[in-house]
Amino acid sequence: MLGDYETDLGPPRDAGLVAWIWNFIRPYRRRLAGAAVLMPLYSVFALAQPYVIKLAIDLFLHPSPGAPPHRWLASLRSLGPKRGILVMGGCYAVLVAGEFCAFYGQYYLTMVVAQLGLSDLRLALFRHIEKLPVAFFDRQPSGRLVSRITTDIDAINEMFNAGALTIVTDLLILVSVVALMFDLSPHLALWTLGATVPVILTVKLFQTRARMVYRRIRGSLAALSGYISEAIVGIVAIQLFTGEARAQEEFDEFNRACRDALMRVNVYEAGLYSLVEAASAITLGVILWVGGYRAVGLGTLVAFIEYTQKFFLPLREMSTKYTAVQSALAAVERIVGIMRDNPAEANPAPARRPEAARGAIVFDRVRFAYRPDEPVLTGLSLSVEPGQKVAIVGPTGAGKSTIVKLLARFYDVESGRILLDGADVRTLDLAWLRRVVGIVQQEVFIFSGTVFDNVRMGREDLGEAQVISALKRARAYEFVARLAGGLYEPLGERGANLSTGQRQLLAFARALAYDPPILVMDEATSSVDSETERLIRIALDELLKRRTALIIAHRLSTIEKADRILVVNRGEVRESGTHEELLARRGLYYRLFEVQYDTPSRPQPGGAAT
Repeated sequence: MLGDYETDLGPPRDAGLVAWIWNFIRPYRRRLAGAAVLMPLYSVFALAQPYVIKLAIDLFLHPSPGAPPHRWLASLRSLGPKRGILVMGGCYAVLVAGEFCAFYGQYYLTMVVAQLGLSDLRLALFRHIEKLPVAFFDRQPSGRLVSRITTDIDAINEMFNAGALTIVTDLLILVSVVALMFDLSPHLALWTLGATVPVILTVKLFQTRARMVYRRIRGSLAALSGYISEAIVGIVAIQLFTGEARAQEEFDEFNRACRDALMRVNVYEAGLYSLVEAASAITLGVILWVGGYRAVGLGTLVAFIEYTQKFFLPLREMSTKYTAVQSALAAVERIVGIMRDNPAEANPAPARRPEAARGAIVFDRVRFAYRPDEPVLTGLSLSVEPGQKVAIVGPTGAGKSTIVKLLARFYDVESGRILLDGADVRTLDLAWLRRVVGIVQQEVFIFSGTVFDNVRMGREDLGEAQVISALKRARAYEFVARLAGGLYEPLGERGANLSTGQRQLLAFARALAYDPPILVMDEATSSVDSETERLIRIALDELLKRRTALIIAHRLSTIEKADRILVVNRGEVRESGTHEELLARRGLYYRLFEVQYDTPSRPQPGGAAT
């Protein structure tokens, strides 16, 4: 099942991925430059400490016979053991304090840059996902997208937390330590460098295999997040059909896949870290043996041991950082995959924004299919005059809701065209188009927040008076006023503390608050009770007089007084006319009416205009 969530990412392209991440770091390069200035200072403070220890031993604790080779060392020795040790101790304390301050400043600046860059990345990713077409979400589980914005970006954050940006400092320290080692004892330096060969070979092997494992980790985490999201949303259905045991089995399958991937990468990480530790310990033993055998000075031997520790410390940290980098790059690959998915319904250049919309709609030989070889609309043509109320009916799967989605450009037509006031909708600005076409869907999504927030939907220009007016016109203000918090009553996730009818009334108020010249009702009354339907019909009877309206309905009683009724079947308009005309023809509309009322005789019309 995991394969459904995987994408063939191809071979790793580290340089390209690092360059892509750099685009989000570049705006803060001044801070990064400040950290870069502190990097060599940190290295100097750190590398000078073993040399101070060497001088303290060779000059005061275990002085060598004869005069020191340099005049300034002779002046230092003249201080005497007691004062000399104090001076050396003071120098060492200054170096430690300098190392602390330089490292703190460097780490603070790099983490500030990292958090600012990741914040921009998270925002850019969310902004991009908002612009993706509905077709993209048809094939992508929501949990997978949540994983991209959360866990994948967290993986990049872990890379910065591990100090990945200080790898340059680690390399600088390594080069400096090697130079100082050769200055102290070329023979011991060669023995030390020999221990790095197996480490380098192991890192190369780790690079090749670990990326595949990290890719699988990111994929399994996305799959796990997707299943959790789906299971929580559908928990009522799971409990209703006593599917808890099956859900646990499926969750355990995703959980095991995630666990196995993490266990495998732990083997690589532990092996790499252990090898560096072993190489460090063996090298120290060799240095003690070779140094003792060659009878180098005690100060030189102690300093060399210190430098050896500082040589393997960056290697040890680089191994940890390297694993974090591999995990982050695997996450970046997946984020880039989404960011490069260009919106199919992107705004044209230039996008047209007419001053106003009259509401004339034309579908001209429109063909469309969600899947290849499964056409939904097969050359559909229809027209709606400004201010006209047109109802669309037909059997399930006839393409009624697809007409609405194409009008608002949730999808683009495969052939043909859709005109709004004579302009192809593909030439219009998307925000303008969706502003003038108000849609009330059958399934209403209520966001966590107040009633006020859910009605105005982010429109800061809509004040309290306008929201209340919309609620009253939608016949929703009565139930809102009864809520404890009234207009500012907090609503649960997906409107869990509202009834289906109340959610539908809020959807009408939401559309009416925008006051669109074109109003589309996509089976908006099919899931409400009779009393709520009556309220909706009363509200819309007056409001639709000033708008072009498309009404998609299952309940034929709600469309009897529409200006025109279109019967859609198999992707085409099969019949067109008024309620009375279509019944008189005794065609498809008549059969739909007959089936709905379960009687061969024609009932008396009793519906109100919607």
